[in-house]
Amino acid sequence: MKKRLFMYLFIFTLLLVIFQFVNSKKIIESYDQKLTNYMEKNTELKDSISSIEDNKSIDLYTFRFDTNDSAMTYWENEGYRISEFVPFLKDQLMNLNIYDTEDHPLVPYASMTGNKMLIDQIRIINHKWIVASFTDGTYWGEMLLAYDIEDKKNLKFKVIESILYQP
Repeated sequence: MKKRLFMYLFIFTLLLVIFQFVNSKKIIESYDQKLTNYMEKNTELKDSISSIEDNKSIDLYTFRFDTNDSAMTYWENEGYRISEFVPFLKDQLMNLNIYDTEDHPLVPYASMTGNKMLIDQIRIINHKWIVASFTDGTYWGEMLLAYDIEDKKNLKFKVIESILYQP
């Protein structure tokens, strides 16, 4: 009787172990499949992000003086060194922010807050144009400027177009 009881217990235990093994194997395979799917999706998304970043980086170099060989060559042929010319140009434009009159020398809009209108950002597009943004702290806008150098040091700016945004 004891012998049969041990045999039944052994068979029951063996069946239980086999059931647990098969069940665990299915669970592990399921997790492994999910992990593989997530890894493939992650790789696919990384490739998409990389593609988008590549396109953005190309866009960042569009309409920039420092990536425009023709514009740089123009000023080099005029006798300027680009490493000195760009800071000179930016300094001259920013120095226009120091003014004693009521209106900014370039910004075609008067301040409506009592603060001075100041140029805060500059992007040199090419050898003739600059895009600049301006603000008085509440109101802001942008303007397209043409520039030219007379007598190797006299820098002239001309506002081609401007816009003032509503707060």
